[in-house]
Amino acid sequence: MNDVVISVDRLTRRFADVIAVRDVSFQVRRADIFGLLGPNGSGKSTIIRMLCGVLKPSDGNASVLDINIRHDPESLKRRIGYMSQRFSLYADLTAEENLSFYARVYGLAPQAQLDRKRAVIDMTGLSPYVHRLAGHLSGGWKQRLALGCALIHQPDLLFLDEPTAGIDPVARRDLWDLFFELASRGITLFVTTHYMDEAERCTHVGYMYQSRLIAFGKPDELKHAPDVTPPGTTRFEVTCADAAAVLARARRLPAVRDATMFGDRLHLLLDESLSPDELIKAIAADDPRAVCRPVDPSLEDVFVLLTRAQERQDAA
Repeated sequence: MNDVVISVDRLTRRFADVIAVRDVSFQVRRADIFGLLGPNGSGKSTIIRMLCGVLKPSDGNASVLDINIRHDPESLKRRIGYMSQRFSLYADLTAEENLSFYARVYGLAPQAQLDRKRAVIDMTGLSPYVHRLAGHLSGGWKQRLALGCALIHQPDLLFLDEPTAGIDPVARRDLWDLFFELASRGITLFVTTHYMDEAERCTHVGYMYQSRLIAFGKPDELKHAPDVTPPGTTRFEVTCADAAAVLARARRLPAVRDATMFGDRLHLLLDESLSPDELIKAIAADDPRAVCRPVDPSLEDVFVLLTRAQERQDAA
């Protein structure tokens, strides 16, 4: 059995004069949770639409579950599941009625419909809400129901387009627990998200910027890439009383290559020509509680750095 579930080769999509996806290549393996990140309009949803067989590529190619998306998109649709950030089920049907509807849409036999509904209700914890109208469910339970409908036909691959947008942190964590359970069962997940903590949980991540894939790899590999913390530099976290004022001072120092706010703290990429003590004297001398300590880069550090490098390259 081929371990590669998605293989994308120089995939491109144009809409008139606009290039929505440009020359994108990557692979996703079985039971991986692949996270695709990037600003709105960077091409994430267009990639999903092409990989689901809904949109034909302008150039390049891709295979999903060993099916060429150009040649046989219809046979692909029965082997994948899709869940969007917007609740798109029938609000005036109960949770169980929605599951039954999707089971029939996918052509399941009557006994298979019953078996799959039981399995999905058990896995998602929907049992207390099966007779409630879908429109009356909370945001987190709506997404569980949407996940259940996407799973009703036992797909090998799930596309999840910002599945946790707009739901509370507890519901987000519970939904991710379900994603991990699905991956442990051999299902491959393709997730788009804006949340960095979710990206950290993915097996591999890709980062889109202005239609290009500018980063791809395991989160730890990306964080320790040479370009993220170049030779002769160190990353530090500064804790201080007035982080906004200190950030402004830090950005004026030639030895500070990058400075970003993280809550009430700062992350700095500092040339080794300036020591941590010298840094504190320069930016927070009036704060006796200011502390500077080495810190590993975060995924956000990675994506900010790569975005700025791409902006400089585009402007050159």
